[in-house]
Amino acid sequence: MTRAGILRTALLAVAAGAPAHVRRADHRPGPPAHYALGRPATTEEIRAMDVTVMPDGIGLPAGSGTAVQGAAIFRQRCARCHGPTGVEGPFDRLVGREPRQGFPFGRDASLVRTIGNYWPYATTVYDYINRAMPYDAPGSLKPNEVYALAAFLLWRNEIIADTATIDARTLPRVRMPARDRFVVDNRRGGPEIR
Repeated sequence: MTRAGILRTALLAVAAGAPAHVRRADHRPGPPAHYALGRPATTEEIRAMDVTVMPDGIGLPAGSGTAVQGAAIFRQRCARCHGPTGVEGPFDRLVGREPRQGFPFGRDASLVRTIGNYWPYATTVYDYINRAMPYDAPGSLKPNEVYALAAFLLWRNEIIADTATIDARTLPRVRMPARDRFVVDNRRGGPEIR
């Protein structure tokens, strides 16, 4: 069955359980002009998400932050998901340097991956926080807040000093512990390639 056929079948299945006034509208051929889901993104929402930060720091905006500033923001915006220090959860653990020897994640899937032991580029910490956090309001943090949170998390992971100021100039210079632990996948074919 073609993709269009699957979509038509799914729409008909949904329409069969819908009220009569909804079923009449879906009898037109082709997909409906409007799905009545969501709402258009605002210009501000698009602007907040329209930032791509590369591993070399290209795309980092103006602004700065420190671990002390980040600690206050973390308590207010992040601690309920990640715990007061980024370790306790209930969701992803952000802080942790174990194992300090080797890089056994491929052999032991039970190891917890954190910013301190698995993240290869500090600049992408900024990118991820900026795009996806806090979970209930992604894209709502200002650049200074994101820099401060990045500084707090890098400090908590024992990567920078608590007095360091993080900005577009200093963040790309931060060398992550896992920086050289990844290799380019150069496999060609074979059953392990999906």
